Amino acid sequence: MGCTGTNDEIGGDKVLSTFNYPKFEYRRPPEIDSGTDGHYPVIVVGAGPVGLSAAIDLAMQGQSVLLLDNDDTVSIGSRGVCYAKRALEVLDRLGCGEEMVQKGVSWNVGRTFFREEEVFSFNLCPEPDHHRPGMINLQQYYLEDYLVKRAKQLPNLEMRFKNTVIAVTPDREKATLRVETPDGAYTVTTDWLVVADGARSPIRTMMGLDIEGKIFMDRFLIADVVMKAEYPTERWFWFDPPFHPNQSVLLHRQADNVWRIDFQLGWQADPEEEKKPENVIPRIKAMLGDDREFDLEWVSVYTFQCRRMNRFNHGRVLFVGDAAHQVSPFGARGANSGIQDTDNLMWKLKLVMDGKAPASLLDTYSEERVFAADENLMNSTRSTDFITPKSAVSKTFRNAVLGLAEHYPFARALVNSGRLSVPSFFSESSLNTADADTFAGVMVPGAPMDDAPVESSDGHKWLLGALGNRFQLLYYVPDASALDAATARALAGLADAPIPVESLVVAERGTAPAGLVTLIDSKGRIRERYDLTPGACYLARPDQHVAARWRGLDVASVRAAVARATCNA
Repeated sequence: MGCTGTNDEIGGDKVLSTFNYPKFEYRRPPEIDSGTDGHYPVIVVGAGPVGLSAAIDLAMQGQSVLLLDNDDTVSIGSRGVCYAKRALEVLDRLGCGEEMVQKGVSWNVGRTFFREEEVFSFNLCPEPDHHRPGMINLQQYYLEDYLVKRAKQLPNLEMRFKNTVIAVTPDREKATLRVETPDGAYTVTTDWLVVADGARSPIRTMMGLDIEGKIFMDRFLIADVVMKAEYPTERWFWFDPPFHPNQSVLLHRQADNVWRIDFQLGWQADPEEEKKPENVIPRIKAMLGDDREFDLEWVSVYTFQCRRMNRFNHGRVLFVGDAAHQVSPFGARGANSGIQDTDNLMWKLKLVMDGKAPASLLDTYSEERVFAADENLMNSTRSTDFITPKSAVSKTFRNAVLGLAEHYPFARALVNSGRLSVPSFFSESSLNTADADTFAGVMVPGAPMDDAPVESSDGHKWLLGALGNRFQLLYYVPDASALDAATARALAGLADAPIPVESLVVAERGTAPAGLVTLIDSKGRIRERYDLTPGACYLARPDQHVAARWRGLDVASVRAAVARATCNA
């Protein structure tokens, strides 16, 4: 996931035994017939998971969006496989998380082996009462297909396939795009251009923007095989296994009995030779045994890079996903971080477009997501250095750690077969209002908000299902029916502002007065995870991150925190 660089594959004829590739309709753009340039408030380029998420997010907020893509189907081969809990929570908000989870393979446990012995294991979701698992495995083409179907439900989202951007000219007021189609070229302008055109990003190149980082001198073989196996739904990673000595191997189960196997090959491997079935199949048989039947579904040989742009916003042009940053596939940080880019950006862009926040709010998109990208790059680089040591000394150290890990806890902490994707805590963000009161736990300003089961007066069963797309205030009282009239009026009054705040009353019982949503903390998890005491408040950003928190309600403080979180302070 998120691998970039050389990527040679078989299975590229858009035919797989387990998936029928859709062909999206090409329509002649109206600009070609009219002979006049079109103008669109927002144009998104790239219909991969990140571009589609961006376009859907804005369209759900009522904004008209034009989405351009140079292809007319979904990605070839499974490519991205692992989607983390936070990405699933964002996809829930976009309207396609449930079908992802239903189709995908959910898992929380990963196991690491050194030669033939298990030396380390982990659990991504050790706490009970979370809606989504730590991770699901699902082929990327399914995610893109679900997202396209969701996009088609939104009347203000226009998708144009077989439309290739061949030139971009930005200025202070707009960006001008030249677009090539089977019927000829046309020109459009846009107030805001969101670039999600992938790791090689033609638009980034057109604009002469740098992306810096490290190329890893190694090659890996992806083999997707269809087989029936009784292996548990876990992530298995081997260092120096007997079936592939001196290298590493990763095994994941996907939907439709498709299993992803990654073989480390070394830098000297010939990609053209390694991807040939006559060379791939013996590797798989060495791993699975001669008796297990399987069909080879898709093969790719790749290298990868860890790098990012210096900043992600450039005037009217905003970069997201692999166009802005790339990481190695170890840790499943590619699409997961790209989806979180859009989650961070779209509410800010909508406020700016509506005239409710200054353009400087978009600078905080770059600040926060560059911080997240640097976390991902650091963890990805460390994982890669551990998995692919580049010197005899490094390999000796690595193997010593693995040998000790089976017996000693201190060594297990050093084992690194890929630190898996987790959301970033923007604890140093300029949008936060610093704590004036003392709280326990990790729900600090800037934190992604923890989920919990609820019984809601408006039908929600999970806390995060009730949060998102707007500023909201969680107010805790043990009995919602006992909420005093003055507090109820103050909470309801927060909605009467240029940037309204919806109040949600969290309680163990009772019902808040009319006009306020009641969330019954059915298992006490919200109180526990947010360290709630009577009168405590949490201000939630539209992307389900904590903006501020207090031990008591003060309307002026809430309004000041909203102003700070939108660069209106």
